[in-house]
Amino acid sequence: MANVSRLFFALWPDDTTRQKLVRLCQSIQAKEFKWVLPQNLHVTLVFLGNIDTSAELLIKKSAAAISAEPFVVTFDRLTYWKKPKVLCLASRQPPPSKLMILVEALGLAVENCGLQIDARPYAPHITLARHGNAWVDQDCEPVVWQANSFCLVESCSKAGGVFYKVIEQWPFEAGSLA
Repeated sequence: MANVSRLFFALWPDDTTRQKLVRLCQSIQAKEFKWVLPQNLHVTLVFLGNIDTSAELLIKKSAAAISAEPFVVTFDRLTYWKKPKVLCLASRQPPPSKLMILVEALGLAVENCGLQIDARPYAPHITLARHGNAWVDQDCEPVVWQANSFCLVESCSKAGGVFYKVIEQWPFEAGSLA
């Protein structure tokens, strides 16, 4: 079998945004959670799963053809998802239209490569912690995320846990999407 990588498209934070996320995590009083490593914080756009090398090349080519404009997402709500037992940072506002257009374009590009993606409605979020028992949803200090690019990211499993590696990054172009 060809080389296989576990891949997803994501928004990757700049250093300032990552530092804000780390400060937010440090302010949360929830010791029972396993916190996501700071270098792994991101916003998943489209999860691809296990992809072989030839499909990865097709996906990269399709992604490179996508044009998108910069946008801002404000994350201001801590929410707990019971089934996966994760604490997420979400938004009280509907997702920006430019974000939803990007997610739709990426999903279509992936499907055009012959792959299937999750059919659930997209909800932008940042997973902050895993394996917690419960949490009461609450508003929090907003984290404003200026998105200027999207990435193809590989999930790598090592003895010390999972880490994410940016494989390729595509900058947004002003005026590309309405």
